[in-house]
Amino acid sequence: MNRKQIVETVEQHKAVAVLRFPRADQFEPIFEALREGGIKVLEITMTVPNALKLIEKAAKMAPTDMVVGAGSVIDREAVRQTVGAGAEFIVSPIVKEEVIEESQKLGKAVMPGAFTPTEIQSAWEAGADIVKVFPADILGMAFFKAVKAPLPHLKLMPTGGVSLTNVNEWIAAGACAVGIGSSLVDKKALAEGNYEQIRINAETLIKNINEG
Repeated sequence: MNRKQIVETVEQHKAVAVLRFPRADQFEPIFEALREGGIKVLEITMTVPNALKLIEKAAKMAPTDMVVGAGSVIDREAVRQTVGAGAEFIVSPIVKEEVIEESQKLGKAVMPGAFTPTEIQSAWEAGADIVKVFPADILGMAFFKAVKAPLPHLKLMPTGGVSLTNVNEWIAAGACAVGIGSSLVDKKALAEGNYEQIRINAETLIKNINEG
């Protein structure tokens, strides 16, 4: 996919599943549970053990209608490494121009993390395809409405505070998509090896998005 198609895919499916888990051997059952549950956009964070190998594995395992990206990317070299492993989009918790520049250079969509209106607009002007608003749970949905009123051109994606059931409220507040992690791949299910619950969580999320 080219950069435009990647962004369109994210906007179409509206949910980026953010994967953070403590053990690399948990990846395949999590991946299969999310795939079976209908997830189409997957972000593997660099904080996961053996993240690069898992991104490579995910890119090979992914069906043609699934997009795999990398999260927690904070420098140019990490962009190169993750794209080399197969990442189609790059997500960062911060605004760093070298991350945006390198992602653009390699033809990948980039979603830097910003907090204030000035940071968000600066990220957009620097070339962000979507601005990840983080941590969104601190700011809330009212913040999205307030920012979008004078800056309607922005494409915003909240991460933090997004649940299986409030996803459409975030979209109604102005989000083009959401990043969702612990509500989807919850710690209790992981600790118990209950991957069926993760599949059910994914199905619930997708159902709520479609019905919204």
